[in-house]
Amino acid sequence: MRNIELKAHCADLAGAEEVCRRIGASFSWTRRQEDVYFAVPQGRLKLRIEEPGGATLVSYQRADLPAARDCAYELTPVADPAMTLAELEARHGIRTRVEKIRTLYMLGNVRIHLDRVTGMGTFIEFEAVLGPDLGERQAKAALRSLMGAFGIAASDIESGSYSDLQGQSPPAGASRPVS
Repeated sequence: MRNIELKAHCADLAGAEEVCRRIGASFSWTRRQEDVYFAVPQGRLKLRIEEPGGATLVSYQRADLPAARDCAYELTPVADPAMTLAELEARHGIRTRVEKIRTLYMLGNVRIHLDRVTGMGTFIEFEAVLGPDLGERQAKAALRSLMGAFGIAASDIESGSYSDLQGQSPPAGASRPVS
């Protein structure tokens, strides 16, 4: 599976929710998520444990660029998260853990994540899922349009994953509210 994604600091998640409603995005859910990242030699591998919900093993590869970027990923449902965690920790070691509260909105083929990440702050993430109805060029155009709707500046965009951001300070523009 592939998507085009973009992650940015978002100082005002309540304002972002208002924008979601204004542009016609549909609320899907709010969940607590713990992502356990493993020290793999290539790409990223994490076990996502959700409350409420189950667990999913997420393997993905993408460039670390402060822009909309292509991401190839694979999702595997996990029946026994404790056993899977123990096996992957023994095989690869744990790189880090990231805890967040995520709210998901959908706008066509685009997932809009509003995230409160423990110890890191608040973020918005767009994932335009590629497929027969949405090509790469259309996906990038959709994300540019969403950047405008949410008032996201280039300086707000993050290049890495949450696992890369731990311990970093937010950029100066991160305190700017979403319009």
